[in-house]
Amino acid sequence: MTQQAPSSVDAVIVGAGFGGMYMLHRLRKLGLSCVVFESGTGVGGTWYWNRYPGARCDVESMQYSYAFDEDLQQSWSWSELFAGQPEILRYANHVADRLDLRRDMRFETRVTGAEFDAAAHRWTVRTDRSDVVSARFCIMATGCLSTARKPDFPGMDLFKGQTYHTGHWPHGGVDLSGLRVAVIGTGSSAIQAIPVIAKAAKHLTVFQRTPNFSIPSRNAAMTQEYEHRWKSNYPEQRAAARMTQSGILRNPNDFSALSVSDEERLAILETRWQSGGTSFMAAFNDLVTNQTSNDYAAEFVRDKIRSMVKDPATAELLAPKGHPIGTKRICVDTDYFLTYNRDNVKLVDVSKKPIEALTETGLRQAGIDYAFDAIVFATGFDAMTGTLTRIDIRGRDGETLAAKWEAGPRTYLGLMTAGFPNLFMITGPGSPSVLSNMIVSIEQHVDWVTECIAYLGARQQDCIEANRAAEDNWVLHVNEVAYKTLYPSANSWYMGANIPGKPRVFMPYIGGVGKYRETCDRIAAEGYTGFEISPPVREAVAAE
Repeated sequence: MTQQAPSSVDAVIVGAGFGGMYMLHRLRKLGLSCVVFESGTGVGGTWYWNRYPGARCDVESMQYSYAFDEDLQQSWSWSELFAGQPEILRYANHVADRLDLRRDMRFETRVTGAEFDAAAHRWTVRTDRSDVVSARFCIMATGCLSTARKPDFPGMDLFKGQTYHTGHWPHGGVDLSGLRVAVIGTGSSAIQAIPVIAKAAKHLTVFQRTPNFSIPSRNAAMTQEYEHRWKSNYPEQRAAARMTQSGILRNPNDFSALSVSDEERLAILETRWQSGGTSFMAAFNDLVTNQTSNDYAAEFVRDKIRSMVKDPATAELLAPKGHPIGTKRICVDTDYFLTYNRDNVKLVDVSKKPIEALTETGLRQAGIDYAFDAIVFATGFDAMTGTLTRIDIRGRDGETLAAKWEAGPRTYLGLMTAGFPNLFMITGPGSPSVLSNMIVSIEQHVDWVTECIAYLGARQQDCIEANRAAEDNWVLHVNEVAYKTLYPSANSWYMGANIPGKPRVFMPYIGGVGKYRETCDRIAAEGYTGFEISPPVREAVAAE
């Protein structure tokens, strides 16, 4: 059983992923008392929950790790260029052990509500285990992709076989060998899982609504030479990554796709394709801002798909045509398109004729009944806001976060939201988050929050809150920057388009990790411009 939480702490941290783990470590260094609530049985966040076959990071291992501890980054060794979920989870557990984090964590405990007491300047946090904790600070390290979007097809309870969601894969694993399997969805999780499932299943049927662009990862075993190349000057490379657009060192070309000849353009795209990974989008500096440049890159990838998939009709279904490349999450794969050449794999297009219902033996689509032993839902997440708005968070005057964000999330810097004092978000909407190397963005946010709390303490101040005018200006800026790009033209989960009824608002900040960091640092250096800072309650009362 999980140990009972303390009744009063300096800070409640929600989530024991990479954000919550580092946040706990930093606040301990300040001498603050903390408790971390985590709904799972262990640390790791997204890498704890997403255990589907083929789950793997799309950022290279040498860059997808903590940079705050030089001994840690020198002593840990990765086995592959792109680490798989089991290895990343081992890394998370290694960090938790190394820093003795678990003693301040309460697992299998879900936060159900948090209410701010304006008179006391404290949060009251409640859990599903009947914990009631008073805290000065409430820090939401809940992750951007934490709430799985569960399908609601008619007949969900009728199907007699097994159903799975990629975002909540059974921890004991699933044996699909010799089974007739359906995978619904072709997003990032599906693109990783489908090649692995196809090798085990007797037959696999993939139901696709929207095809996605994917680049081969070119994953391989980690070599000592490559590892040494990073570790020999890790601090310098980390510092350089923090000031890039994405938080990833990927050698971007700083010229337009239109500034070179057709032959040069093809050669550059081919080089990026052969090297693999998301660095493909760094082939030119205008792939997400210029439609013509984007068209060249998109058609290049479509031609690659056509060359890999033997059946022309299947190849055309797999070749994305409804959105610019990169404006939906660019995927990274291992033999995804080649999998459709297997005799035991079939692709079904549901873009015009959706799935009608689940049945006792499978599902029905376009009047056709398909029989399956197992169905895998790769239907994604209620990204960025879903986890936060499902918690009953109430700020000043009882205003709920869900009500405030009803027309779309409103934050200042993606760190705080007006009307909710001392409530911080790690990689919240309005920050680079999902458009960046998440570890880089997590460390930047945690460091900023820690320094902010230290600033309050050094000045004997009690409370910090985003100013509504500053928040309005930041929301306007986030949208202005987004609409200078091609991103809003796609019906992506960046826009909330995968959730029926969710407002269509571009949620992450696309201005770049480096520029965003400079903005946050400047605001802090100016004494937290755009924030309102309050003295302790007893001093405020005395002043009156």
